[in-house]
Amino acid sequence: MAGLVDTHCHIHAANSNRQDYTAKKWQEAEETDPDALIKSAEIAGVGRLICVGTDLNDSREAVNFVQTRGNCWSSVGVHPHEAQKFLSEHKDLSTFEELLKEPKIVALGEVGLDYYYEHSPKAEQIKLLEMFLQLARENKLPVIFHIREAFSDFWPILDNFGAVRGVLHSFTSNTADLDKALNKGLYTGLNGIMTFTKDENQLEMAKKVPLDRLLLETDAPYLAPKPYRGRICKPEYVKETAEFLAELRGEKFEELANATTENAKLLFGLR
Repeated sequence: MAGLVDTHCHIHAANSNRQDYTAKKWQEAEETDPDALIKSAEIAGVGRLICVGTDLNDSREAVNFVQTRGNCWSSVGVHPHEAQKFLSEHKDLSTFEELLKEPKIVALGEVGLDYYYEHSPKAEQIKLLEMFLQLARENKLPVIFHIREAFSDFWPILDNFGAVRGVLHSFTSNTADLDKALNKGLYTGLNGIMTFTKDENQLEMAKKVPLDRLLLETDAPYLAPKPYRGRICKPEYVKETAEFLAELRGEKFEELANATTENAKLLFGLR
């Protein structure tokens, strides 16, 4: 039975009419049939997928996409890159409050802070993150966090909102930030980066994530693991990441697979 979970992918954009970067990446790779991606994932043992929204329109597409696909769920959010654009068009999150009335939404995100690119000013990224944290608290939803080179600002912001459930998506930081995440009850999402990173500190961090706090993801179409570097990333590649991590951590594949699936079910309420 297909057991692994891809807790972070963007396959709903594969057949989108929008011309954003993610949709174009699928189109350029000639991977425009999301149902074929779901089927190949099932064959590889990846039986559940979370389609993650990155702006309002993308979130709506993710929500619509999962309604007719029993093994897919969605999250809704605004990527920190899009903070400035969203706030220039919307004064609040009322549009997302309406969207949350739809079925099969299991999280808010991806939301957060990205100071590596800083496509949006820091102040606007922070403002939008705080808005989503308040929305998460009001709706008792977990949050999928995108935090890149911004943990020094992120931790005190998070503390202002009390106990927040969620996952640090595509986590590549150090063990000090891992310890803080664990102390706050957050999960750690690892993906194909772990299979090709040259950073020994990242690998040491990956070894230290407790099994009951580990989630697997692809970020498809991005971050394809070895041996698929340079190609489009697909949800089925969760298996390669799981196999790599099991060997790295000295665990049996079945043990890691079962634990990460139970973690995903617990955090996101998956069936």
